[in-house]
Amino acid sequence: MSYAGQPTDLATTWTQLESGIDLIMNRLSGGLSYKNWMDLYTTIYNYCTGSRMYGGSNDEPLSGSSANRGANLMGADLYSNLKQYLQEHLDQLKIKADQQADEDFLSFYTKEWKRYTTATTFVHHIFAYLNRHWVKREIDEGHKTIYEVYTLTLVTWRDHFFGGGTGTIQPKVMDAVLKLIEKQRNGETIDTSLVNHIVDSFVSLGLDENDSTKPTLDVYKQYFEAPFLAKTEEYYKMESERFISENSIIDYMKKAEGRLAEENGRVQMYLHSSSQKPLIMCCEAVLIRNHMGPMQEEFQNLLDHDKVEDLSRMYGLLSCVPESLDKLRQTFEVHVRKQGLSAVEKVAESASAPPPEGDEEEEDDPKAKTAVAVAGLKKAGDVDSKTYVDALLAVHRKYSELVESAFKGETGFGASLDKACREFVNRNVVCEKSSSKSPELLAKHCDSLLKKGSKITDEHEVEEVLNSVMTLFKYVEDKDVFQKFYQKQLARRLVNQLSANGDTEESMINKLKDACGFEFTSKLQRMFQDVALSKDLNDQFKEQTTRLAEKSDLPDFQILVGGTGQWPLNATGTQFNIPDDLLKTYERFQNFYQHKFSGRKLNWLFHLGRAEIKANYVKQNKIAYTFLTSTFQMGVLLQFNAATSYSFGELQTNTSLDEPTLKSALYGLIKSKALVPEPGKKMFDPATRYELNMSFKNKKTRVKVDIPMRAEQKQESDETHKGIEDDRSMVIQAAIVRIMKTRKVMQNQLLITETIDQLKARFRPTVPAIKKCIDMLLEKEYIERMEEQRDVFQYMA
Repeated sequence: MSYAGQPTDLATTWTQLESGIDLIMNRLSGGLSYKNWMDLYTTIYNYCTGSRMYGGSNDEPLSGSSANRGANLMGADLYSNLKQYLQEHLDQLKIKADQQADEDFLSFYTKEWKRYTTATTFVHHIFAYLNRHWVKREIDEGHKTIYEVYTLTLVTWRDHFFGGGTGTIQPKVMDAVLKLIEKQRNGETIDTSLVNHIVDSFVSLGLDENDSTKPTLDVYKQYFEAPFLAKTEEYYKMESERFISENSIIDYMKKAEGRLAEENGRVQMYLHSSSQKPLIMCCEAVLIRNHMGPMQEEFQNLLDHDKVEDLSRMYGLLSCVPESLDKLRQTFEVHVRKQGLSAVEKVAESASAPPPEGDEEEEDDPKAKTAVAVAGLKKAGDVDSKTYVDALLAVHRKYSELVESAFKGETGFGASLDKACREFVNRNVVCEKSSSKSPELLAKHCDSLLKKGSKITDEHEVEEVLNSVMTLFKYVEDKDVFQKFYQKQLARRLVNQLSANGDTEESMINKLKDACGFEFTSKLQRMFQDVALSKDLNDQFKEQTTRLAEKSDLPDFQILVGGTGQWPLNATGTQFNIPDDLLKTYERFQNFYQHKFSGRKLNWLFHLGRAEIKANYVKQNKIAYTFLTSTFQMGVLLQFNAATSYSFGELQTNTSLDEPTLKSALYGLIKSKALVPEPGKKMFDPATRYELNMSFKNKKTRVKVDIPMRAEQKQESDETHKGIEDDRSMVIQAAIVRIMKTRKVMQNQLLITETIDQLKARFRPTVPAIKKCIDMLLEKEYIERMEEQRDVFQYMA
């Protein structure tokens, strides 16, 4: 049957369409044949393209724009009837919905929603011709209440059935959904697909008012997310207050962590992804922000008991509230500082403890026993550098690992750790008498690691320990003290050939250069250059003496020639008679050097020399003992080739050594029992005689007799500190001159502040020291006071 030539009648057309639409909307499960589908489509097409606008109009044929105008009017009737039908259909659903409740209601809603959207998809395709012409025309002309048919079905569901007026079901839907979600939060198992379908329907109902083809989340945000978040806040507020009042903070944190994970999972299960951020923010506000006070108070307890897992959990929770971490960082800084100070106190107490009985050598004189015991107490009071450094490193390592593991390496906690370490490294019980004690001990520890005889021999292990030392070095404020002691100890290692490994020495200098710059290590590097040049010099001298002298006339002789500017070594005030056995070699080298470098002067530092003397008068298993001595001790021992007994005065006359130096030389010889003092006399009395120990015995064939006196070591340390103070004075003066040369005129307080800022990387100068240097520069006329303002200085060119 052909529809094209038939008159279009609205009543007849709608009757045919309504029965077909009713079949699709209510009985689609029974199927829709292709013929029925085509009949419905053709009916709509026939109506919209009919030759009359209305059944009773004139028979005048329509053409051109008149035909299009007629299609427009007839399309409006069909559109209006369809809209009316959908409203009536949804009215019937309302009646059925009112009979359902809770979970059954949700099942009914999701089932009807699915059936409705499926059916209306078919209806949309049947009305395709209407969509392409009449609907498009209306939309193009700006009619915002006209939609494509499928969009019309969603708008009708939203406004007439879901939430557009009186008697709509949206409140009932949300009430049932929230009850279902609460069941799940309470641990019950629910059908999550129900909530998922509900969420999908809310999202689908969101349409852009300006462009109905664009979806929005307005409906979902207004009708689902808002009440869902309000209910979430209410639920967790009640639960958290009840739980925290009945359980510990640790248990509460576990509970809060679990709840946050659940809510994250809930987003994945059935919520729209856009709800994740507001949901988690809501939960964090209720579960964390509202209870961050008790958690912050518990932080100290967790630190005290090293609860790393719980600390990590607390950080994870409180990091959601950034401002809450400030208090934790402060607490952490104070705690680390206390732990560092406590560790140093334990080291100091251990060092101050009296030595165990039997440690000191027995003396015949009871008074000597008392003196030795007192000396032992004082000696124990000095802190061992390795023990001290290990204690500092143990604290830093422990809390550095804690920052990485529990606080995820967060920079704020890292800064707190650095502040705390800087405090307990520079201001602790060991540093009470001298603030420069830490860098001194650190330098001594480096010396013990780098010289021969260190317990750590593996290169990689030594490298790791030196890296740890550099970790502490960055906290040291008086880096110039470390530099001075390190330079002195390096000089001794090089002079006495005690460096365990040249590559390790170079590696340490490179680390210091990276930390403090080239100027900090320039002298250290030039010292190594002098050692290399001295090796060549020794080879050349040996070659010359071999060529000019007989072999028997050549003692084994090595010399180190260093530049005065880079070596921190000073000559002693004592005279020294060079033994005849060495005099020829000494004179030959003097002549050799003067001939090679005319104009240079050699200053001999005999107190730093070392010698090996073979004791042919006493042997062990037919092997003569070898004494490892200082140059001065060698001078004393060689006297005993002429006689086996000398008095203190005779030795002083023969060697020309002053009294303190001779005492120091004899101390090691007596201590090692190479010489035996006259019984019943004071050890260093001018009349006391010393006998060569002809029955000398020792387990080793190479015996070290160069044993320094305690007072001698302290004197050397004091001299180094005095040198540091002198150097600092010059550095401060140079800084003031640089500043004033740039600024020309400067107020006193500003000058002091800028001087501190310029020098704090190397050391922290005190205000009195700066004022003293200002007075020196005033005397030297580098600067002057302004006449009108006495606290203002002016640079004098």
